[in-house]
Amino acid sequence: MEIVNWLGILESLLFAAGDEGLTLRQIIRVMDVTELEALEIIQRLKDEYEKDSNRGIQIAELAGTYQLVTKKEHAIYLKRLVETPKPQALSQAALETLTIIAYKQPITRVEIEEIRGVKTDRPIQTLIAKGLIQEVGRAEKTGRAILYGTTNEFLDYFGLKDIKELPPLPGNESEEFVQDEADLFFDQYK
Repeated sequence: MEIVNWLGILESLLFAAGDEGLTLRQIIRVMDVTELEALEIIQRLKDEYEKDSNRGIQIAELAGTYQLVTKKEHAIYLKRLVETPKPQALSQAALETLTIIAYKQPITRVEIEEIRGVKTDRPIQTLIAKGLIQEVGRAEKTGRAILYGTTNEFLDYFGLKDIKELPPLPGNESEEFVQDEADLFFDQYK
């Protein structure tokens, strides 16, 4: 006979349902159990959460649905999370500049402008202010222009462990195609 982890299944379902929660009828239908069995599983999972004081969630019945909710005693921390300013999205110019730096680093401002075809002073300042790029040295050429590269914050912002995790640039493709491919990756962070 197969042993089914009903508590784990219910917990997964409630998590996936999120704020909408699940009605008793939905739980019965999805888990293919009787009403009595569903109520017993719900109560057992409630009891599991209640007996472990280290848990941060519990099951609540709200508006005819069962939902996973946070414990009231953690409200102060949740409030801090909500009140923490979220990083603002990057402008198209900043994303384009960041893409070029990420793939061509170390690179000078002039080299970036040659690729973009427009001035990049403001996007570079924005990216430095956000901690996504930094000065990584000076060019050996006349004038010793500043070289820019990405930071650890860049990796964190885009969920990368290493710069090598950037999507590979296709070989023998035009600069426009390369830029389009890179834009597909970075557009998800606008």
